[in-house]
Amino acid sequence: MNIKLILLEDVEDLGNAGDTVNVASGYARNYLIPNGFAVKVSAAAMRQLESRRGKIEEKRNKEIENSKVIAEKITKLELTIPMQAGEDNQLFGSVTTHLIAEEAAKQGVEIEARRIKLDKPIKEIGNYSVEIKLHNEITATLKIWVVKA
Repeated sequence: MNIKLILLEDVEDLGNAGDTVNVASGYARNYLIPNGFAVKVSAAAMRQLESRRGKIEEKRNKEIENSKVIAEKITKLELTIPMQAGEDNQLFGSVTTHLIAEEAAKQGVEIEARRIKLDKPIKEIGNYSVEIKLHNEITATLKIWVVKA
């Protein structure tokens, strides 16, 4: 069964603040409503949304500006990650999103691991370009060199 909600915050892969969405009742009941991301559609909720619309736009613009600044840093950054590897250049272990986020933090660029888009963990020596989705509208490409330790 679906429920109609108004989003109070931007929710990735669902919509932006102010959008009206139909979602599964369990998703609404267990995640969106308790975390304050959405409210059920009602006249009072619509009035509340209209009064907050200016703040929502201001917050979204600020997030986009921050994302652009971080994207610029990421584009300039080249990470070198030393890993143990065998003779055939296969890694003992793998380079994961968490490892990439840690290495970027050491270079002074904070990236949330969940924002790093890897199809699968990196398991070979080489150089890679990794997409980082900072905002619904902004992605950056990070260059990674995986070398033998």
